[in-house]
Amino acid sequence: MSEENTVYATQSEQYEAMISRQPNLAHVINEIRPFNNLDVLDLGAGSGRLSTVLAPAAKSLICSDISSSMLDILEHKLTNENQTTNWKTVVCDHRKLPIPDSSIDLVVSGWSICYLANTYESDWKENLDLIMAELERVLKPNGSIIIFETMGTGYDTPNPPEFLTSYFSLLEEKYGFQSRWIRVDYTFDSVEAAVEHTEFFFGEEVVEKIRQHQWATVPECAGIWWKQI
Repeated sequence: MSEENTVYATQSEQYEAMISRQPNLAHVINEIRPFNNLDVLDLGAGSGRLSTVLAPAAKSLICSDISSSMLDILEHKLTNENQTTNWKTVVCDHRKLPIPDSSIDLVVSGWSICYLANTYESDWKENLDLIMAELERVLKPNGSIIIFETMGTGYDTPNPPEFLTSYFSLLEEKYGFQSRWIRVDYTFDSVEAAVEHTEFFFGEEVVEKIRQHQWATVPECAGIWWKQI
């Protein structure tokens, strides 16, 4: 199990406490593809960073993830905070989705495909091919895909990890995605809270920057890739 997957399985509550400090991205998604009354798939939904903003407006929402621990948090949030009944969770791999053909209007995926499509994985290109084939299979004609991935934590402008740059290039050069970037900073009450809530995931390098710059708001950049089928 990768270090990140261990976090998702055993420290899901701590992870949720961290990402809940990032901005609501509903308006970003809506600018690319208005999602009101659409059938939506949140691929790699995790604890619901995107699902919680999609559920109130979507016609239906499927929240898929490989981590049942993360989906447990998502289920609690959607049940108790949004009080919607138009959603369901599915534990599955991105490369084999238990979803019918041509049933989805919009796929969103936040910070998730990267775990199968980074160059530390020897078969990352094959993984990406399988994922894209699955997304095209489940999408209706004129369906859309929107992907969010990290472009660097602790940076004011994009500084993507080297192990993701080939994946990002293929999204545009092979699969025809458009792209741009935004800031998705983590906003904490204090420098001490920023350290407490990020060290377990990002490690000492980011913590050193937080202390050096006395950041209560930790800068992060995210790339957005989108296309219509």
